[in-house]
Order: sequence, then C-alpha cells, then structure tokens
Amino acid sequence: MFKNVVGLVTGGASGLGRATVERLVKEGGRVVLCDLQSSSGHEVEKELGKNVIFVPTDVASENDVVNALQVAKKEFGQLNVAVNCAGIGIAFKTYNFNKKTPHVLQDFTKVLMVNTVGTFNVIRLTAGLMGENEPNQDGERGVIINTASVAAFDGQMGQAAYSASKGAIVSMTLPIARDLADQGIRVCTIAPGLFDTPLLSSLPDKVRHFLEKSIPFPKRLGKPDEFALLVQSIIQNPLLNGEVIRLDGALRMQP
Repeated sequence: MFKNVVGLVTGGASGLGRATVERLVKEGGRVVLCDLQSSSGHEVEKELGKNVIFVPTDVASENDVVNALQVAKKEFGQLNVAVNCAGIGIAFKTYNFNKKTPHVLQDFTKVLMVNTVGTFNVIRLTAGLMGENEPNQDGERGVIINTASVAAFDGQMGQAAYSASKGAIVSMTLPIARDLADQGIRVCTIAPGLFDTPLLSSLPDKVRHFLEKSIPFPKRLGKPDEFALLVQSIIQNPLLNGEVIRLDGALRMQP
C-alpha cells in the first residue's frame, strides 16, 4: 500500500509516534524515525529492520531537522509524508495562591518551543523537500500530519501552556495548508483524546479507570494504532486537507 512512500515521524520512538512508524513500515513504507538521543530510537530501528533509520533529533533545532531530511534524501531518495508526534506537557496553574508563586515563564516557553515551534520547524523544512517530488495524478507532492490534542479545545486547570501550544497547532493548520496548496502538499492535524501511551500507563490503575469512564464511547483509552490508522487514512484520502480531526470517543474534558 505504501510501497513507494517515505515518511518522517517525530517522536517516533514511543507512544503515538512509534505506532505510526510501525504502521507505515507494515504497509510497505520506509521511515526516518526522529526522536531525542536519549529515547529508545536505536532499539526501535533494530526491531523494525532496514526500512527504518533512527536520526537523533531535537525538533526545535533547525540543524537537527535539516540533518534528518538529508538522511531521508540520501538513504531513501525522497520524502512523501511527515508526521509530527513529538511533544511535551506540564501541569501548573497560572498562579499558586498558596505559595504566592506565578507559573514559571521558562516552563511555559519550553512547552511552546517543543510543541508549537518544533512542529512548525519540521513543517517548514519538510515542505521544501516534498516540493521536489514529481506530482501524482492529483498534483499531490506530499502530506504533512500534525498532532494537537483535545486540550486545544477543552483545556483543563493547569494546562495553560499545553493548551496554548496545541491550540496554536490547530490554528495554523488551515493557513499552512493554504500556503502549500499550490505545491500540492496537504496539511492536516489530529487532535487525540486519552490514549494508552507510556505517559498514561505510568498512572495508578484507579486514575486510569476514572479516565476511561469519562469517555462516552468506547469507554476505554485509545490504542496507539488507532491513531496510526487515522494517519494512514489521511495519507490515502486526497480530499482531506486543512482539517483538524478529533480522535477522542466524543470526550469533552472537564475543568
């Protein structure tokens, strides 16, 4: 299905990113896996075989992303798909009235730097390489898929930084899709709800069960491969462009 597809996946060593890498490879694609040096990227590369190349990457670094793209072109000859899954999150209220301390500005900035600036950095650089591709029958040269969050719409207490970073990804999806339309590059964003990722796996069972019950249907955490399946669907459907898709089982987060 993806025999001639070359993808680049950030945050590809774990969670939603790893599931995306696995699905692309399973369907015949080749992938440049981007994640931090401290991640399990090397292990994933070894496990999935010759169609995956791990490139240590800080998504907010221009040099790192340029290097990853050079690897994609040198080893695989092109780039057709980029999936932005790298991201971080913190939970701090705007002001702690008990301790009389405000939200640490550096922490707020760091979340935006990784989630928002990092995503845009990858988009702006991958677009250039995709623009070198020969267009298909629809004139398409590439697909870029970003990861936002339901927090972009239903941010909870303590999520000012995270919600702002993901809300920015939602907001820039349409204008970037319009920017790149002339070159036949589609841009979509997935806004996932609660998924069974390493972050949630570390929570106590009691908390996990509570979270599962908050989802209308199905009453369970999302499976990472269900995220990857939507990535596959977006790649395959040429009319999906400039759209943000909630993948959350009708979840609406409470304050």
